[in-house]
Amino acid sequence: MAEHMSPEEFRRAGHAVIDWIADYWATLGQRPVTSQDPPGAVAAALPAGPSVDGEPVEAVLADLDALVAPRLTHWQHPGFFGYFPANTSGPSVLGDLVSAGLGVQGMLWATGPACTELETVMLDWLAGLLDLPERFRSTGRGGGVIQDSASSATLVATLGALHRAGGGRWREAGIDRRYRVYTSTQGHSSIEKAARIAGLGGDAVRAVEVDPETLAMRPEALREAIRADLAAGDVPAIVVATIGTTSTTAVDPVPEIGAICAEYGVWLHVDAAYAGAAAVCPELRWSHAGLEYADSYCFDPHKWLLTGFDCDAFWVADRGELIEALTVLPEYLRNAATESGAVIDYRDWQVPLGRRFRALKLWFVLRWYGVEGLRAHIRSGVALAARFADRVRADGRFALAAPHPFSLVCFRLAAGDEASAELLSRVNATGRVFLTHTRVNGRYTLRLTVGSPLTTQAHVDEAWALISEAAGKVLSDAR
Repeated sequence: MAEHMSPEEFRRAGHAVIDWIADYWATLGQRPVTSQDPPGAVAAALPAGPSVDGEPVEAVLADLDALVAPRLTHWQHPGFFGYFPANTSGPSVLGDLVSAGLGVQGMLWATGPACTELETVMLDWLAGLLDLPERFRSTGRGGGVIQDSASSATLVATLGALHRAGGGRWREAGIDRRYRVYTSTQGHSSIEKAARIAGLGGDAVRAVEVDPETLAMRPEALREAIRADLAAGDVPAIVVATIGTTSTTAVDPVPEIGAICAEYGVWLHVDAAYAGAAAVCPELRWSHAGLEYADSYCFDPHKWLLTGFDCDAFWVADRGELIEALTVLPEYLRNAATESGAVIDYRDWQVPLGRRFRALKLWFVLRWYGVEGLRAHIRSGVALAARFADRVRADGRFALAAPHPFSLVCFRLAAGDEASAELLSRVNATGRVFLTHTRVNGRYTLRLTVGSPLTTQAHVDEAWALISEAAGKVLSDAR
């Protein structure tokens, strides 16, 4: 029977695990990006239950090599160009390791003073790094907190907005009238999910038209929707504007949208989950114009800022509103620090009670890379995407499907949807790269996103070579 792991046993096992991860990273480029095994392959290879007497770490690592690693989609692979980046880094992994080792439960300041205060300062550091409005800093009425994802940030913003729109009744009375949520037709699916969870139902979400060229929300269409709902006796509660939509990274006109929200007293939440990281670079901060109107804002360091999942940075302009909406204080959580009003209890800023020490990995990343290191990473992704877009633009067989202000390029074969879908299938089947797709103005469109710290110019050029060669075969076969 295995006993608890001693510090010395942990030290030896820890070295072995770190070596395994380092070897994994070193060999990623040699592996297929995606597994070709059918569903159920991993489950079938596992034993029916755990061993009776325990097993050494070496046996677990051997099975990682044999059973798990070959059947992964390798998100850290230099040829992974799908969805959005979701990249980690050495400093982030080390910070997560320390967090796991400390095992802190940071629901209250009292249960982890350093956990809370480091998080507050890290969110202030990030706000400064992105040049966010002063109203989001903890030194004033606002402040930041780490959520698990932008989806949770949208939900928390929706709850805060409902509390405000209901004049405080929402906490006790719940949904006692018809509230409305507004986002563009390109808004993330988490907005509808937040409306459902909040009890509003998917029908409460107004999908606002976008400009067919920029794919950004049309402010005049938003105004018309709000006016129509007011005339019908509905209550506009929240507008979710997007900086960097999921399909194409379109940027909504936040200054115009914000002015409308201010006019009608509607909560404005700005979702910059992917593209927010770009604002570490001064030349890309144009995308954040109008944030002075926002009641809340979020972006994911776990996408493009080298911090492992899960780490969404979420700010509010008035933390008092959010705390009033979400706080529940049973007797068993009462303590002197909370009663003093001098501390932050982050349990009041999120849906769950418990929370781990996620600020540590952010702290490690910010300290390791520094401002210029993070800017270099973002600029590299933008430049590599622009290089790829130039190749697409110069090839008459292809068409760019949308603007590409960041590190995502949307493109398709001019021959049509069927050819574009077949192209994606053939390219991904090589195992050298992995791309995903969307639809832009109804047309099947391929998406290539650069973000991995392992991705170089050679990998992007290889992706183009594979795409170009596959395109030739697709078009030849179609003749």
